[in-house]
Amino acid sequence: EVQLVESGGGLVQAGGSLRLSCAASGFSFDDYVIGWFRQAPGKEREGVSCISSSDGSTYYADSVKGRFTISSDNAKNTVYLQMNNLKPEDTAVYVCAAGRYGYCLGPFMNYWGKGTLVTVSS
Repeated sequence: EVQLVESGGGLVQAGGSLRLSCAASGFSFDDYVIGWFRQAPGKEREGVSCISSSDGSTYYADSVKGRFTISSDNAKNTVYLQMNNLKPEDTAVYVCAAGRYGYCLGPFMNYWGKGTLVTVSS
């Protein structure tokens, strides 16, 4: 059974930090792009950051460049998203996803987690 289990969300003040974790199981982790997407109320889903488990290449949305860092521990089949200098506009449900097609885009992701809520207060 494929599972993507997110953890690490919560409430933080603007300027603060959180680290999200995505633990994956049930598929060949090394063959996938693993990424984080977010959706705020009334807004479209946004691809935040992705990492290739095979070569470590990364993608960041312009809105988070310089503040967020994605990393992968292939031994643990876990991807992390370190979020620093958080802003109220980062408030959203953050969902982990995995895709075999090499693109950090929602339609190309095969598996999705249930999400974790990040709330940034001003």
